[in-house]
Amino acid sequence: MDVETILSKPPDPRSHSFPDYSLPHGEPVLPIAVTRDELSTLLSLYETFAAVDPTGIDSNPFLKATTEFLQQTFGMPQYRLDDQLHDDIAGMLNDFSDDLAGAELGVVDATPKHHRTLYFFLVTCRGYHSAPHVHFEPDAEAVDTLYRIYERVTEQDVYLKRPETIFE
Repeated sequence: MDVETILSKPPDPRSHSFPDYSLPHGEPVLPIAVTRDELSTLLSLYETFAAVDPTGIDSNPFLKATTEFLQQTFGMPQYRLDDQLHDDIAGMLNDFSDDLAGAELGVVDATPKHHRTLYFFLVTCRGYHSAPHVHFEPDAEAVDTLYRIYERVTEQDVYLKRPETIFE
């Protein structure tokens, strides 16, 4: 399959809502099976994804100079919208890697935050790939792996990891 076909599958972000896990019932998790190969494929996709500069600041010296001038003049911090997503994806992949603990196949605990991160990772990959000014050509197999893991999470029931927290 090509990347366009894979990226056309995710649901429309406007029609998707995340469950509310704010009630203190314990730690809700969505346990899914992940292989070491799938995790390494996701890591390579993340490296390709993290190398993309959607703002154009790094590749456009005029924009970079203007941004630095505004920051110095008005004390406006240089904030990149993609930094938080990069941190969230890296944290999710580290959590999955810790859950696998070097095994070839294991069960990882996807939390609601991981669920949202996978969704935004997938949607942002689609946005980067379809944007004409962003040069993002991911490996089709890596995007397919991301989509399959996302599907596993969305099809999974929520379990409580530490149900004793109900009584706290």
